[in-house]
Amino acid sequence: MYDMTIRLQAGASRLYEQIYEHIKKEIRDGKLLAGERLPSTRSLAEYLQVARSTVEYAYGQLLAEGYIESKPCKGYFVCPMEVLAQMEEDSGFPEMQRGEDIRASDRDSGGAERICDFSPHDIDMSGFPFGIWKRITRNILTDANSDLFSRGEPQGDYELRLTISRYIHSSRGVNCRPEQIVVGAGNDYLLLLLEKLLGRQVRIAMENPTYLRSCRILKSFSYQIVTVDADENGMKVGQLEKADADAVYCMPSHQFPSGTIMPIGRRIELLRWADKAPGRYIIEDDYDSEFRYHGKPIPALQATDGHGRVIYIGSFSKAIAPAIRVSFMVLPEILLEKYQRELFFYSCTVSRIDQSILNEFIRDGYFERHLNRMRKIYRGKHELLLDELRPFRKKFAVTGENAGLHLLLKAKTGISEEELVRNAGKAGVKVYGLSENMEPDARTAPPEPATVLMGFGALSHEQIREGIRRLKEVWL
Repeated sequence: MYDMTIRLQAGASRLYEQIYEHIKKEIRDGKLLAGERLPSTRSLAEYLQVARSTVEYAYGQLLAEGYIESKPCKGYFVCPMEVLAQMEEDSGFPEMQRGEDIRASDRDSGGAERICDFSPHDIDMSGFPFGIWKRITRNILTDANSDLFSRGEPQGDYELRLTISRYIHSSRGVNCRPEQIVVGAGNDYLLLLLEKLLGRQVRIAMENPTYLRSCRILKSFSYQIVTVDADENGMKVGQLEKADADAVYCMPSHQFPSGTIMPIGRRIELLRWADKAPGRYIIEDDYDSEFRYHGKPIPALQATDGHGRVIYIGSFSKAIAPAIRVSFMVLPEILLEKYQRELFFYSCTVSRIDQSILNEFIRDGYFERHLNRMRKIYRGKHELLLDELRPFRKKFAVTGENAGLHLLLKAKTGISEEELVRNAGKAGVKVYGLSENMEPDARTAPPEPATVLMGFGALSHEQIREGIRRLKEVWL
């Protein structure tokens, strides 16, 4: 490990910039060699007597620019020389003035360097059990035979589907047989299969705002999207009849982005609507129900469905890692028959090795322990963010704080959403306007009152505090 001596000068520039500039120069001058390990963020922070987040910012910039690389459970290392040589060849590495080396993506519209990104989509990977995942992978590959490298079942390996069915029954109340489950690489693929099952010329009702990615995918099938208003209990079922919808896409356990949890009365209304006409279905997207901080998890809508009207979709991307591209869909019996009759030739899009790893991870209890650990981590961040936002409550209302990895701030004054986002950007903070999640064709004007989303999943405690401190300067 390189023993690093950095002379920090008070008032010269930001401390993390001085650390970043020093390490970059050492690499380019050949004093730090390819493959050489850097000190950990903790040890370097202790040595320099600075906050750990200061070193993390410096390392983050070096990572982003390709000077160093991060190896799980090992640390930070200088990139191979051929990589750096290629970077120089491609870019010429022009000499830059101070501050010009910050990536364009790390600047907001106001031109300020972005210090804190309150993304509602990112998650914390610090708690991921890399050691367990590697051990399971190694054991599976060691014991593998030719069967593991064969195509496998179109719906996914039976062992994984059995494990998933048992897990979602115990945790979410979902009632299904393993045969009803279809495994796929992400929700995109499952929605593609659903388009084949539901057919063309389908009118899908969605709340507005909603999860815009799913909206765009459904629109790409030439489905007609109709928007339905929502209140504090979720989608207004009374408007569905007027909308003449054939199916509903909803997130009853934690609506995105509003954070609304649909109560049992509204759920029964929704199921009754589906029962009134043949061919009506409810697509339930249960994307992050694991992260609830007060009380027990809310049962899935499918658990209340007694007539096979709910198509339940779940994913492991938020609960484990974005790279775990494994999602699953529970089909009602009538749609299962159609799938097995008309779509039997579609191959499963998840490799059997990945399925085997995930199956063992869930089956042997590692997943449940990981969830418990992440709930504790996220609960700490959730409570910290709520506590830091106390001074804002005179000018903002905080909503959606009962579950998930983000909450909403609604302005009590006449300030616009655009102003809130722009002023935050000038302070180096990224927040997300509610209007960004509105279906474009149904968007007439930014929602009133002005509302922004603030995610906390990927942020450290120091970053949350610093981000809120900066927002105080421009919002209060």
